[in-house]
Amino acid sequence: MDRQRIKQIVAEGETILGIELGSTRIKAVLTGEDHVPVAFGGHDWENRFENGVWTYSLEEVWLGLQDCFRDLADDARNRYGVTLARVGAVGISAMMHGYLVFDREGRQLVPFRTWRNTITERAAALLTEKFQFNIPQRWNVAHLYQAILNGESHVKDIAFLTTLAGYVHWKLTGEKVLGVGDASGVFPIDSGTNDYNAGMTGQFDALVADLRLGWTLADILPKVLSAGERAGALTEEGAKLLDPTCQLQPGIPLCPPEGDAGTGMTATNSVAERTGNVSAGTSIFAMIVLEKELSKVYEEIDRVTTPSGRSVAMVHCNNCTSDLDAWMKLFREVTEAFGLKIDKTALYDTLYRKALEGEPDGGGLTSYNYYAGEHITGFGEGRPLLVRTPDSRLTLANLTRAMLFSAMGTLKIGMDILTEKERVRLDRLLGHGGLFKVQGVGQSLMAAALGVPVAVMESAGEGGAWGIALLAAYMLRREEGESLEAYLEQKVFGENAGLRVEAEAEDTRGFAVFMERYRQGLAVERAAVEHLK
Repeated sequence: MDRQRIKQIVAEGETILGIELGSTRIKAVLTGEDHVPVAFGGHDWENRFENGVWTYSLEEVWLGLQDCFRDLADDARNRYGVTLARVGAVGISAMMHGYLVFDREGRQLVPFRTWRNTITERAAALLTEKFQFNIPQRWNVAHLYQAILNGESHVKDIAFLTTLAGYVHWKLTGEKVLGVGDASGVFPIDSGTNDYNAGMTGQFDALVADLRLGWTLADILPKVLSAGERAGALTEEGAKLLDPTCQLQPGIPLCPPEGDAGTGMTATNSVAERTGNVSAGTSIFAMIVLEKELSKVYEEIDRVTTPSGRSVAMVHCNNCTSDLDAWMKLFREVTEAFGLKIDKTALYDTLYRKALEGEPDGGGLTSYNYYAGEHITGFGEGRPLLVRTPDSRLTLANLTRAMLFSAMGTLKIGMDILTEKERVRLDRLLGHGGLFKVQGVGQSLMAAALGVPVAVMESAGEGGAWGIALLAAYMLRREEGESLEAYLEQKVFGENAGLRVEAEAEDTRGFAVFMERYRQGLAVERAAVEHLK
């Protein structure tokens, strides 16, 4: 679209607004008629570790959302000279899982316990055994049951349990709903009904019946909606929450709120069978849309759904780029000590590309990026760790390569279950998130790690906000009976399959050597957790 046409649709409210609350950044995109972003906004934030819990305050949520929307509105005004007062539809996405509970008056009962916490081991194990369905520690129901097992006094006062996306959507619209993809990380979903599994909800209610809590799961869980359904409209109160300047008008329809897994699948056109994507930022996870159900329960594999309810196998790892980012900050501090001011983008671009010059296995270096625990390798806590032997080669190229390999190590362990034990086949795997921002680096090493070609689209760095904008557009513009898969394939992506990279044989062999050391060195990581408090 030319600039004049974009100016017109922004002024007339024909754009789509997508907002995603990620782990380190809240992002907003405004898209036009062709689904291409025309304006951007952002706000950086960080979780905090308080009283043994990773958390964000709800005040931070709203201050961050308001700053992000203001940044977007300023960008639209600077680009097109118009005030952003109305859009065609809005979508809200956020990091999945965790624990947000409220009483009947809407008061938060305990601080937000995010997906990053590994404090529900007992509850997750008991529910997995009860349901014969893997319940990871991150899931909302695991946090709920752990609170019950702990005897926490707030449990009897719960009137509403939701995710971060569901909370924001509720405050903007008054509707207590979730998209089916986000809901599938709260409680198991029956893909036949696109609703919570009725048998398992009954099992849970029976499990806690003797406690006489005064509620059932049906009383406190959000209603489940599928992609394409309407999920309420922006209220006057909601409009003021998002835009305190009162320029944004109420009445705008919203699509069902989704989690970052669902928006990642959407943003990479990975919602059909035999497709998959890898999202790599603070955490890293792979989503594979299944042709058939898995043969057994695996503790390492989550079972979730696409935004339209298709069954998905998810390999989720808590740690990805946090340790890498910490090293990048150190390198930047070194350059600044010499009086050099280097742009952050240029720093990442240069050092990531340096990794391609390293020895195939990282020169004998082994790195563990464990800021938090990792259920796949059996860690309740983490310690970032760099291990080298006297004969390893500590060079800048080898160090950055080892750091990038470390970001993929735990994912590889989980993915091997799907590809080797379950014989899951993939036609394509697309990458998105911060790890893929430097063209060709993250994806070539990821291809070597997973043994499958990896493609990356231009939207890789801002995928989640764009993904929820696409879901909002689908709700607003879809034709009768048009599936999400067809809409994305025919009206959004077309021939755009992204820049595809296949693994170099030498990189594949090098990663295999690195992984052999990585597995052997887990005992070192375990000793660090036990002895470094």
